[in-house]
Amino acid sequence: MGVVFDYERAKRAQVELSKHVIEVDDIEYPVRYAAGVDVAFRGDLAVGAAVVVEYPSLRVVEEKVATMEVKIPYVPTFLAFREVPPALRALKLLSTEFQVLFVDGNGRLHPRKAGFACHLGVLVDKPTIGVAKKLLLGELRWVREDEAEVVVGGEVLGCAVKLSRRPFYVSVGHKVTLQTAVRLARAFTRPGSSLPEPLKRAHALSARGRRSLAQ
Repeated sequence: MGVVFDYERAKRAQVELSKHVIEVDDIEYPVRYAAGVDVAFRGDLAVGAAVVVEYPSLRVVEEKVATMEVKIPYVPTFLAFREVPPALRALKLLSTEFQVLFVDGNGRLHPRKAGFACHLGVLVDKPTIGVAKKLLLGELRWVREDEAEVVVGGEVLGCAVKLSRRPFYVSVGHKVTLQTAVRLARAFTRPGSSLPEPLKRAHALSARGRRSLAQ
């Protein structure tokens, strides 16, 4: 059985956290390593997967998995409260020093500008980029054939990047500008792929971990 989720308290926490997100580039160049983190669930068990990918080869140099019990229920726009603990645990197992973190979820592209990528980014205090597979909110304003601004209330909070049949949605997590976040997301995505390589590999790793729980 899950715990009772206090929506109003969670909203207040998100509003407060959003004040601590830095939207200025604070990246150590050259970017040689990027980490990706993804979380999968089987019941109350969460599998956090963290993968480090080298640039420009995009080969995996390290991967770690952390499994833990999570009682917080699935609530749209409040995913961070459920996914940050296993994601953070997996990241702490990595020994490779990465310059950028990709998170499977939104950052500023969120009703309170405080998505999963913002929560995790502020906690680890590293340049963090949110990448979502689906559009949570906003309208698309295409600026080129393969890229659209995501506009919410007249403000650009993200970008849709379409390098394959399905676009992905990039937003600021922490210590990065949207322009740089999009540039790095493109750099770490293989031609024709629908996700940056660190997240593609982390997603596959978390899925394997989830399947192993059923055995």
